[in-house]
Amino acid sequence: QLQLVESGGDLVQPGGSLRLSCAASGFSLDHYDIGWFRQAPGKEREGVTCIAAMSAYRNVVRSVMGRFTISRDYAKNTIYLQMNSLKPEDTAVYYCAAAHTAGSNWCRLGSYNYEMDYWGKGTLVTVSS
Repeated sequence: QLQLVESGGDLVQPGGSLRLSCAASGFSLDHYDIGWFRQAPGKEREGVTCIAAMSAYRNVVRSVMGRFTISRDYAKNTIYLQMNSLKPEDTAVYYCAAAHTAGSNWCRLGSYNYEMDYWGKGTLVTVSS
């Protein structure tokens, strides 16, 4: 079964840190651009950051720049999102998604509305005191 599974969501105080994981099963992430997205209550889903396939290239949106870092472990077939200096407005369900790099440059273009091949079911991050 081809799937992405997120983990690591939790309740954290403002200023705290969390690391989310996105593990792939049934396929290799090597040739996929991977993105982290989030959806806050009552809001539309938004792209947060992405990492290009077989590259160190990363794109990150302004609202989390300097606080969130995406990384990839090829051996573990897993993507991570390190989140530091968390704010209450970071509260959301966080999703990872993958799109094959063939024929697309969506991550380098920051085009988070690109149609992804796979989505995870999400993990909840709550930032509150």
